Amino acid sequence: MIIGIKDEIKLIGISIIACCAVFVCTLFLNYNIDLATIEDKILTEAGIAMYNAQVSMGKVTVTVTGGCLVITSVIMLFFYVKNYIDTHGKELGILKALGYSNLKIAKHFWVFGLSVLIGCFWGFVLAFLYLPTFYEVQNADRLFPDMSVSFHPLLAFLLIGMPTIFFVTISVLYAYLKLKKPVLDLLREKQEYKAKIGKEDTKDCPFLRDLSRTTLKSKKTLVFFVAFSAFCFSAMAQMSLSMNELASETFAWMILLIGLILAFITLFLSLSSVVKGNTKTIAMMRVFGYEDNICSYAILGAYRPISYIGFAVGTGYQYCLLKIVMSFVFADIKNMPEYNFDFKALVITLTAFVITYELIMYLYSLRIKKLSVKSVMLE
Repeated sequence: MIIGIKDEIKLIGISIIACCAVFVCTLFLNYNIDLATIEDKILTEAGIAMYNAQVSMGKVTVTVTGGCLVITSVIMLFFYVKNYIDTHGKELGILKALGYSNLKIAKHFWVFGLSVLIGCFWGFVLAFLYLPTFYEVQNADRLFPDMSVSFHPLLAFLLIGMPTIFFVTISVLYAYLKLKKPVLDLLREKQEYKAKIGKEDTKDCPFLRDLSRTTLKSKKTLVFFVAFSAFCFSAMAQMSLSMNELASETFAWMILLIGLILAFITLFLSLSSVVKGNTKTIAMMRVFGYEDNICSYAILGAYRPISYIGFAVGTGYQYCLLKIVMSFVFADIKNMPEYNFDFKALVITLTAFVITYELIMYLYSLRIKKLSVKSVMLE
């Protein structure tokens, strides 16, 4: 199986997502496991209160941050595997026509699990290297007995081995199912556009509106990916900015950095997939005489409302999630501040989202203008 430079870049992005997810989970899960071993040695009232607070904080962080990152990684990685296989149908069809069995071809897609393995491994290693400092920060008031960092093989397997096995299995199984199609269906690229191609003069013409709707209907998976990436950007960025109320300054630095990295990566991957998935359609419109700005408006602009809907849902989700966490997890902790909707975080996140979204789309539009129709159609 051949993976080009563009694919390698996206695989690096996938590795970063996995790395961040495992980094957060390792810190708090390893700490909570080790903290439980000294519970009987904590005798002071202040120490017991701090113990309960830190256990609760660990649960919150793993559930809210680590859990969200893991789910995000699962969906993002699954989409990319699916997208890669779909766009390489011709190669798969040729191999099948040459006599290779479905299983023999599908087994080569284990390589996608390698990107997950690399990301999870480095996330675990970096977290383990940081754990001594992390333990010191957690016990800065010296309310606990000294606690050393312990290595837990089962935790390492759950955070490195399980994700790798899961994504290797998904890659191979999906490829195997894809190869069950007839060879001709794999070799033939279907463009399911029902709109009649013809030149119009304005952006508001019925044809362009129909083309926009048809584009979205024919690429349902891509539409979901865009909505989900906007959802992730909104939820992760706002939760990260709001962590100042729920965690120490060190945690809030750390969580903010990881959240923003993940937010920008997910958005970039989704928008790059949008452009790649619609480049040929834009090229065909240019053949029929449409201007570049009209092409971008009709095709790429069709995803804009979807992205803002995803952003709005992400905003509501992160608020409800943090509200529930504060109400139940910290119910027994005294003097915990009440969590209210953070409008400042919303404004900052929305501004960053709009700028990032429009800038990426603009840069890709400039790139498409430089491509010849022949090179696009022969790609």
